[in-house]
Amino acid sequence: MIRIGIDVGGTNTDAVVMDGTQVIAGVKSATTADVMGGVVNALRDVLAASKMAAGAVDVVMIGTTHFTNAVVQRRDLAPTAAVRLGLPATASLPPMVDWPEDLKSAIGNHTYLAHGGNEFDGRVISPLDEEELLGIAADIKSKGVNSIAITSVFSPVSNAFELQAQEIFARALPGVHITLSSEIGRIGLLERENAAIMNACLRDLSAHVIAAFRNAISEAGIKGRFFLTQNDGTLMDAAFAEKFPVLTFASGPTNSMRGAAFLSGVDEAIVVDIGGTTSDVGSLHKGFPRQATVAVEVGGVRTNFRMPDVFSIGLGGGSLVIDGEGGIKIGPTSVGYRIKTEALIFGGETLTTTDITVAAGHAELGDASKVAHLPRNLLDRTQAQILEMLEDCVERSRLSPEPLPVIVVGGGSVLVNGPIGGLEVIKPAHFGVANAVGAAIAQVSGEIDRVYALAEIGRDQALDDAKARAIDAAVAAGALRESVEIVDVEDVPLAYLPGNATRVRIKAVGELHVA
Repeated sequence: MIRIGIDVGGTNTDAVVMDGTQVIAGVKSATTADVMGGVVNALRDVLAASKMAAGAVDVVMIGTTHFTNAVVQRRDLAPTAAVRLGLPATASLPPMVDWPEDLKSAIGNHTYLAHGGNEFDGRVISPLDEEELLGIAADIKSKGVNSIAITSVFSPVSNAFELQAQEIFARALPGVHITLSSEIGRIGLLERENAAIMNACLRDLSAHVIAAFRNAISEAGIKGRFFLTQNDGTLMDAAFAEKFPVLTFASGPTNSMRGAAFLSGVDEAIVVDIGGTTSDVGSLHKGFPRQATVAVEVGGVRTNFRMPDVFSIGLGGGSLVIDGEGGIKIGPTSVGYRIKTEALIFGGETLTTTDITVAAGHAELGDASKVAHLPRNLLDRTQAQILEMLEDCVERSRLSPEPLPVIVVGGGSVLVNGPIGGLEVIKPAHFGVANAVGAAIAQVSGEIDRVYALAEIGRDQALDDAKARAIDAAVAAGALRESVEIVDVEDVPLAYLPGNATRVRIKAVGELHVA
């Protein structure tokens, strides 16, 4: 299978062509202000470098930061109605209660409470009231809102009320976008509701972005299928991504970690991905990023859909270096994709971390004579500061005293020239485009998160049921059934609930099924 993997970062858009497990060619293209230009350039360049005909490409996988950036920057967000089914319960904390005011305002702050919802064991809190929902629909219509997020209490246990409400709204408001929380988040009402609302407000943007990606691929002459990478390192097809754009959040760091595992052949490690602006650090477990176990904030909002346990610092190849009274200051400001015009080695006037690395003789880039004047004392102090920043990150990612190797990838990894914190450093081949490799090798996953009453069915039966559901979910997402395997099992007793209640979360992963 011939695959093209693309990862759109803040500084570079990286692309690789892979034939099975072999990397044929990899290129970096500057990310453009409109982003699509960078994707088109990367596709053109990587096809030329691989000498591969566009018609031979079977699949294109893209990782993008479009949707995360839209939320963080409060732009291109659609007015959204948040409808919660749970009355008379949950009224004390209305939808979006913990959102930043500017983000609430950006999507209109339209919230509604209605009857419905379930207890943890499936018992009904109150029956659905169709007249009540039709009244809400009329108000939504009068405000011109075209996107709705429906959240029902304990909908991962029973999604019947959400499905009924979806039918009622679809009949009353033809053409409206509807997001159901049970299709996105996990157990935990407010965080799951937040994820659903966030997804709903991105639906208009997702239609536009994915159409643009399709056009870019078509213009390149590629007829193969098109997928986007999710934040757990696996794939979703373009139609699914258009419906669930929120699942692309944090896919960039995830792609880098998957690519690092693949290129190095190491499944248990700490990965440091150094780009042009930031460094992303996280742990690999069985070749996949360790998942965050707590609610993750996106743009100031707590969410609980699957996210990698990755954190970022403002250290990259384009980070500014300032020698002030308080000592060396590195980042978080970066020249980003302008490094080839603003860095000293490229004839610019801004001192960056890459300039320091070239001046110290650890990399051959640009014109080294333009940084020959930098004093040795400045070089030593800056490199010590870079190493200290990376050591702090690696220590934060360690869960045990075991001496795990550190895999360093990304275009900015020229900044690393030796061990970090006494740990072995691995720089695999094609390290500069590891993120695109991660996109190209991505598999397909399915995940289930449910509460079972073990007093009724027993632990083994509950786990078997959850595993079967997770496998079915992976197959439905496009995995080849024979290749699916369970990669993560988590069951946690819920002491405060009756019936020996236990929360079970299972993840299954398989190879992409290409018909």
